[in-house]
Amino acid sequence: MAIRSSTDASRLAGNKAQRRVALATGFSLLLVALLAAFAQFGVLKNLIVPADAAATTSNIAASSGLFGAAIAAFLIVAILDVVVAWCFYVLLRAVNKNVALLVASLRVVYATLFAVALLNLVDVARLAASVTGTALQSATLQEQVAASAASFDTAWHLALGIFGLHLVGLGALLFRFAAPRLLAALVVLAGVGYLADSLGTIFIADYGLTISTFTFVGEALLIFWLLWRAARGSRSSATAVGSTGHASAAVAS
Repeated sequence: MAIRSSTDASRLAGNKAQRRVALATGFSLLLVALLAAFAQFGVLKNLIVPADAAATTSNIAASSGLFGAAIAAFLIVAILDVVVAWCFYVLLRAVNKNVALLVASLRVVYATLFAVALLNLVDVARLAASVTGTALQSATLQEQVAASAASFDTAWHLALGIFGLHLVGLGALLFRFAAPRLLAALVVLAGVGYLADSLGTIFIADYGLTISTFTFVGEALLIFWLLWRAARGSRSSATAVGSTGHASAAVAS
């Protein structure tokens, strides 16, 4: 009975560690989603006007603080992506350690490329802040701002191809993990969407589709599943501890 109690204690400790990692992963992914949405849709989409370099330059110069906040948010996203990569490795290495390491590495590579792409937005902020008044009307300045903004967008789309591969591998691991098969399939589909957009950007001139806009559902559901798994694990652990305690008391008596 002592051996069984020791085994139960080890299992509970392992479950508790897994629950903490699942919670950290889910919470980090939620922050990534919120910060990226703020930076991309709340700031860049409003300030950067496609095919209008003058309006883009004027908007960024008038909202330099907000633009800087978007850059900071994106930088935090890149850092959190590294944290998420490590968390997924810890969660899924029991399925296949080598594949889990590869999947995590792909996300780290993506985060690195994304951070490098952010240098283009830093350049945009520097250009817009370096001049005021009539200097903002300089065609050369406006072209530089527009070119740097476009370079960020292109570099990010190319990096998302790596992110797509990460999601495809992640979904494959989830098929063998304790995850619903539909969730695993949707994560793979989300990865395919990013891959399609990235390849379209590379090989198709003036590629205008955004397939990932329609295939991201798996990413959102993954966040909620991880948080639910962490919460469920907490309740299960509490129940198991109570059962073990009652069993030990019965043996002692």
